[in-house]
Amino acid sequence: MSKPTLLALSATALLLTQSALAAPKPCDELKAEIAAKLDEKGVKGYEITAVDNDKVGDAQVIGSCDGGTKKLTYLRK
Repeated sequence: MSKPTLLALSATALLLTQSALAAPKPCDELKAEIAAKLDEKGVKGYEITAVDNDKVGDAQVIGSCDGGTKKLTYLRK
């Protein structure tokens, strides 16, 4: 993953995580918001998946949703 892509993803995740702390969001809504921001930045070939907290493994977590019961993970294809 290129450095600009990683920085954009990290900044987006940080902003959305701060927003999520104010009001819990459903996974589909948060996933769509993150995808839209990544698409705006020209990021291609990625997958965002909602998983149970105990199923994250080594995946890169980019957000929390459904009241903290799930995590959004990012995978570069």
